[in-house]
Amino acid sequence: MTATPNVFFFFLSNDACLSIVHSLMCHRQGGENEGFAKRAIESLVKKLKEKKDELDSLITAITTNGVHPSKCVTIQRTLDGRLQVAGRKGFPHVIYARLWRWPDLHKNELKHVKFCQYAFDLKYDNVCVNPYHYERVVSPGIGIFSRLRPMSPAGRLIKEEYVPDWSQHHAPSSFSRQVSNHPAFVVRCHYADPSVTYKLSTLMCYLTGPEFWCSISYFEMDIQVGEMFKVLANCPLVTVDGYVDPSGGDRFCLGQLSNVHRTEASERARLHIGKGVQLECRGEGDVWMRCLSDHAVFVQSYYLDREAGRAPGDAVHKIYPGAYIKVFDLRQCHRQMQQQAATAQAAASAQAAAVAGNIPGPGSVGGIAPAVSLSAAAGIGVDDLRRLCILRLSFVKGWGPDYPRQSIKHTPCWVEVHLHRALQLLDEVLHTIPLADPGPAN
Repeated sequence: MTATPNVFFFFLSNDACLSIVHSLMCHRQGGENEGFAKRAIESLVKKLKEKKDELDSLITAITTNGVHPSKCVTIQRTLDGRLQVAGRKGFPHVIYARLWRWPDLHKNELKHVKFCQYAFDLKYDNVCVNPYHYERVVSPGIGIFSRLRPMSPAGRLIKEEYVPDWSQHHAPSSFSRQVSNHPAFVVRCHYADPSVTYKLSTLMCYLTGPEFWCSISYFEMDIQVGEMFKVLANCPLVTVDGYVDPSGGDRFCLGQLSNVHRTEASERARLHIGKGVQLECRGEGDVWMRCLSDHAVFVQSYYLDREAGRAPGDAVHKIYPGAYIKVFDLRQCHRQMQQQAATAQAAASAQAAAVAGNIPGPGSVGGIAPAVSLSAAAGIGVDDLRRLCILRLSFVKGWGPDYPRQSIKHTPCWVEVHLHRALQLLDEVLHTIPLADPGPAN
């Protein structure tokens, strides 16, 4: 029997609570805005501070997507049965089920599982809000093709799991059938801009997929150890572990790598890598990660930054043992690289015009002020965009603003994962929107 991962903090300081909230935010489904979601999660963690077992059960349930069995997670029932969060009232079990499982859930669609002892419908003084103690019951007649999502920015209703009708209106007749039948063209976003979705899907139809979906490099402190490990496109699962017995192209064993400059800290950390992590390439190029180690791993991920409401590159995310979590979204990455490349190009042009004195107006003394304000955007280069296509993760020890180590290069054992599909799309973006060389810094 698989053991429940030990993810509980022995004492709940403010920092520990913030860490738990941050981790739980990474698993939300995106139906609610970030502010409301954070307030709701903070409220729940605060209520569970004195209930160690229940808080442990909540973390286990959410970070493992319900894979491991978990106990009831209870809060006090209010007089009218509803919970108020950020000025809004709703049934508590519905609020948290929307946050972590079904963002479009209706309040009458939940049914508790048989083993839930404090389900909302049982009318006890305590109410279970564990999302994995409830099942969704969809009314008869509501099928996958009749569920409509909210209006897209372009003003069209987008259906959930089928090829949108606008594809036929925008695609040239010679390849519209080929594109619409391509699996990459299936729309699964809750909010989709048809023009963006179409553009990426069409592009991917014409691009031959890379031979390798990722390549992994292993480092100890700032030294690369061993050769880069490449994972073939027909092998969607790869394990990075601390053992010494590789069994093919789907396993990168770090235990077999030697380093004459290895430090004592790296030696100790390597002993705790154990089963390590498993990376999975899904769909068009999204990446999910499962922590198989008995110790947490720490990940730098722009996707998780957005999900947690943090600025890109502002956070390092602690992934607990047993957790299975999405760490990279190809469509989001493509949007980011397009936006940054376009912004950099526009800023560089505007900066050049400002320096030449071609931008009049208040505050533009000789064009110097606008040039200074645009310099940061104009300085975005190819390396900045490449970072969007890279995942970095460290074993055992974390880094970043919340840790004493400011750089991943100060951690004893870490890996860098280059995602080839994203890098391929970046190459196309750079051909479409070429970046000017920012030149040497003065």
